Amino acid sequence: AWGVPLLRLDMGTLYNKYYGESERNLRSALDLAEHMAPCVLWIDEIEKALASGGDDGGTSRRMLGTLLTWLAERSAAVFVAATANAIEQLPPELMRKGRLDEIFFVDLPDAAVRADIFAIQLRKRALDPAGFDCAELARVSEGFSGAEIEQAVVSACYGAAAAERSARQDDMARAIAGTRPLAQVMAESVQALRDWAQGRTVPAD
Repeated sequence: AWGVPLLRLDMGTLYNKYYGESERNLRSALDLAEHMAPCVLWIDEIEKALASGGDDGGTSRRMLGTLLTWLAERSAAVFVAATANAIEQLPPELMRKGRLDEIFFVDLPDAAVRADIFAIQLRKRALDPAGFDCAELARVSEGFSGAEIEQAVVSACYGAAAAERSARQDDMARAIAGTRPLAQVMAESVQALRDWAQGRTVPAD
């Protein structure tokens, strides 16, 4: 742990229908981060405000300019980390080397990580992972994201609660079998993102 505040900035909440207000909201948020320095500023789903497009009256371009200027000129100890679900939508000005120190690609979790996620989600619901075969749950949940694993555990727990008992291995297996992960539903999009990341990003693991 770094021992500094973590500030989450949801770019989607900054938009305002009045001219100039979105940029003003962004500047206010960045000023707040500087006043709280040293800190980590987590810009969540950065593409929500900066995705290139000409149907917003130029707001996204002005927001981009505000952010780029701040990144270049800030003197406070603000470490910036940004996440994006559709990184290919981001403008090239932001992606250029020097703007961001590094770009990481977070792929879907492998079997070992999925087993760990199952264990974490079980503990969160007062269930002992030792009573489950997490390795088997990980095997049958190939292609699941962490959020989809969490939802499967929640679904299994709800089903068990309706039967007035604690969730079991078979409940988890049924919940997994009843879920089509996004990696299957949107297989082409997921593969396109992986292809884009090749040579452009550093694997997060």
